Amino acid sequence: MNLLPAEAADKKMKRGFRSLKLVNVDPDDRLAEADQPFATVYGRLHNGLTYYVRPNSKPKMRAALALVVNAGSVLEEDDEHGVAHIIEHLAFSATRKYNNHDIVKFLESIGAEFGACQNAMTSADETIYELFVPIDKPELLSQAISVLAEFSSEIRISTEDLEKERGAVMEEYRGNRNATGRMQDAHWALLMEGSKYAERLPIGTEKVIRSVSAETLRQFYNKWYNLHHMAIVAVGDFSDTESVVELIKTHFGEKEANFEYSPIPTFTVPGHEEPRFSYFVEREASGSAVMISYKMSANELKTVRDYQDLLTELMFLHALNQRLFKLSRRRDPPYFTCSAAADVLVRPLKAYVMTSSCKEGGTVDALESMLTEVARVRMHGFSEREISVVRASLLSEIESAYLERDQTQSSSLHDELVQHFLRGEPVIGVEYEARLQKTLLPHISAMEVSKYADKLKTCCNCVIKAIEPRACAKVDDLKNVVQKVTSLEEGSKISPWAEELIPEEIISVKPVPGHVIEQREYSNIGATELILSNGMRICYKCTDFLDDQVLFSGFSYGGLSEISENNYFSCSMGSTIAGEIGIFGYSPSVLIEMLAGKRTEVGTKLGAYMRNFSGDCSPADLETALQLVFQLFTTNVAPGEGEVKIVMQMAEEAVRAQERDPYTAFANRVRELNYGNAHFFRPIKLGDLKRVDPLRACEYFNTCFKDPSTFTVVMVGSINPAIALPIILQYLGGIPRPPEPVLQYNRDDLTGLPVALPKKIIREVVRSPMVEDQCSVQVCFPVELKNGPMVEEIHLIGFLGKLLETKLLQVLRFKHGQIYSAGVSVFLGGNKPSRTGDVRGDISVNFSCDPHISSKLVDLALDEVQRLQEEGPSEQDILTILEIEQRAHENGVQENYYWLDRILRSYQARVYSGDVGTSFQIHDEGRMKVRDSLTPSTAQSALKRILPFPCKKQYTVVILQPRRSNFKMLRSIFRSSSAVFRSDAKVLVGVAALAVLALSLWRYTRSTVKP
Repeated sequence: MNLLPAEAADKKMKRGFRSLKLVNVDPDDRLAEADQPFATVYGRLHNGLTYYVRPNSKPKMRAALALVVNAGSVLEEDDEHGVAHIIEHLAFSATRKYNNHDIVKFLESIGAEFGACQNAMTSADETIYELFVPIDKPELLSQAISVLAEFSSEIRISTEDLEKERGAVMEEYRGNRNATGRMQDAHWALLMEGSKYAERLPIGTEKVIRSVSAETLRQFYNKWYNLHHMAIVAVGDFSDTESVVELIKTHFGEKEANFEYSPIPTFTVPGHEEPRFSYFVEREASGSAVMISYKMSANELKTVRDYQDLLTELMFLHALNQRLFKLSRRRDPPYFTCSAAADVLVRPLKAYVMTSSCKEGGTVDALESMLTEVARVRMHGFSEREISVVRASLLSEIESAYLERDQTQSSSLHDELVQHFLRGEPVIGVEYEARLQKTLLPHISAMEVSKYADKLKTCCNCVIKAIEPRACAKVDDLKNVVQKVTSLEEGSKISPWAEELIPEEIISVKPVPGHVIEQREYSNIGATELILSNGMRICYKCTDFLDDQVLFSGFSYGGLSEISENNYFSCSMGSTIAGEIGIFGYSPSVLIEMLAGKRTEVGTKLGAYMRNFSGDCSPADLETALQLVFQLFTTNVAPGEGEVKIVMQMAEEAVRAQERDPYTAFANRVRELNYGNAHFFRPIKLGDLKRVDPLRACEYFNTCFKDPSTFTVVMVGSINPAIALPIILQYLGGIPRPPEPVLQYNRDDLTGLPVALPKKIIREVVRSPMVEDQCSVQVCFPVELKNGPMVEEIHLIGFLGKLLETKLLQVLRFKHGQIYSAGVSVFLGGNKPSRTGDVRGDISVNFSCDPHISSKLVDLALDEVQRLQEEGPSEQDILTILEIEQRAHENGVQENYYWLDRILRSYQARVYSGDVGTSFQIHDEGRMKVRDSLTPSTAQSALKRILPFPCKKQYTVVILQPRRSNFKMLRSIFRSSSAVFRSDAKVLVGVAALAVLALSLWRYTRSTVKP
């Protein structure tokens, strides 16, 4: 079996990679001379600001900008805990030049969207402001750089600004206090125990967020936001980098230097000789899990030896993950998933982190297996074959990066430069890195890789944490496991790894190729359509966006909506069960080695109305990818007892996790109220899983991918037709067509989902027990479009969704300061995808907020939607959403995914009648018609026509609220009773009676709680 990436002799770029010369280096050679970042204009202004400017043409006429501040939450004092993050929020509120969120308005006006976690981030060590902006107009780049210059020294921190933003920060804080956030915070404190980092989570504390003064924020800002601690990074489609440097000098150079600045202190994380243990019981946890963290000092990356050590570490993690994955696929596995990774936690500290998810009560067994595998590597090492597989995978990855070295996204290059400033990581360029890896990888031995297991010892600087939704063990049980594995290792009682037999070829006998019976060219798409002899329809488009990417997706009408209620749960599990067994003729653990050194992924999906397969591969590995598709259609998956047991255990754990999750009851009720209670929308219960027939599930899956004549396949990417066409004919054309049609449906005759849209106003509160108060709101407006092509209407709904999202964010966050973010989504799947008939669905608004003001915010949202219906949006509102859509379109047309989706939609459109070019053109023209005709008055008319008018006459509101405990009810009643006593003694008697009842209930619940 050849473990090196396959070479395509006709591919010039491939030969280029294969002919790359090795480098003659000494281990002590520095990676970058004078620390100069590759292909970057790099320097420092007289006032201390560092700047990086790098030209890059992907995407065209765009720039990725960042202001990097080498100051984060670890610098805060006790009364400042959270101020670094609050300052980041205030930056977008007001500065010396910009007032009342004018920066947000500017970003939206140029199509650079503003949203949660999109424009800035605060960590323990740094704060980063990011802008991704168009630069097709000369003034846009200058204005964007001026915004970053304002952030560096001119953020307005007034009491009024702070009060407006507290609500948004508080809502972000509340959103982080869910089960995941609590578990992460607890683990962070355990990892960082004894250091200042343990006490300085960037989100801060509720007390500080609610009470900190503007003066305290200004003190932190003035002390740490110094130009000597900052860098500006600009990567984009610049024709002249010197002009960009001049813009930086114009906007930043006028700022005075402050040479009496406070140096950034360093904070250490103390080590510990004994392992730390935690058994964390989280009743809302999504499952049981184990996390092992091996802490160590973060190494510098300066020399060739450092880089070789990094490669060795990467090989170790790859090889270990291969073993962990194979273990998870065995009969009665100790865990469902398990993986290992290396990560820099804070500036002085990195860690190897092993994480696993397992069945409830299985954390002790999972921990034992994880520790045993690391010990097995220490005792016996990895085999040469294992390392060969890893080496091939890494060579494949760097080969892909090299082939696309001139097509790298600006955001990726921008990230490299950010890390150069913060951590001194060298930026050496993909070409040199590829040569370096080609030189070093073949000489890293299995023994060198295996030695890295010595770094994963529990004797020191190790933190072990188990998470369970209910207490099933104790910390002592975790300690006993560590002692047990240590004893087994010391006594040499751990056996070597047993390797599986891996077949050489995916297909041993190649199929008889099919042939083309019809070919059509669509010049407006730049695509070719083929009808193959087995009936499969192929449409391919050659692009030059990425030299090492081919995407494909195939669909056929007829899905789970055709399945009776009795068989629904079995058939809906078909993809999961079959995937665990192996849908390509081999088990997943075997297939992963067979694909070593190849960049190819193929997956399947069973939907309500369609069955799909899709893939992503290198052009050199297209043959392998299509071999997998051939196997998909010709393999009959049969359920095995072991595989089915694993799948059902995972499904049961998922159902139990949903029952614990407060948001599940909320989501279920939203679905039930808006779409009805048919089996397709009902949540799966444990009883439903017991009705699943694995044989029926596999039989259904097998029939879903059996008849090639029902499938249309779209392929987009770096396709050379002379090479690709024979492969397509061999493996797609060679799929045998069954004697009788299998699951052959006319799209107009499909069975529609039993959607029952509400006809009246519904406002409901779902109360769910919570560890900490959370609140989520969903407002739904039913949509019903009358029979017709609907091309323009569907495009129009997309614009209206963005308009509503923008306006609601302005009202609820920027005006009232009570939410962190808001989303608007459109669902139009309430009917089968036929060419006729009405289209039904909804437009929904969702946000989270303080539980006590949720109803008030719902009313504000409804008021704003109705105002837009009655008064219409402003001219600027329309210009903003047109610009956002246009910029997204411009970015999209440079991506293979975008074209794949557009061509697929053209085949699936109502107007499609056999000519995909015409369908594509109608949709393109429909988009332009909507853009050309969209005005405040047409948008207002559309809001009246598409949504119920007035919107307050027909909508659904569901609010998730915490279920108040009886103790809290009692306390609330006593608080209210004192006020009532002063006004009405008669009411007090009733309150007292309720109090007695509440007290008795509380005592009852307390008495039933088990320790």
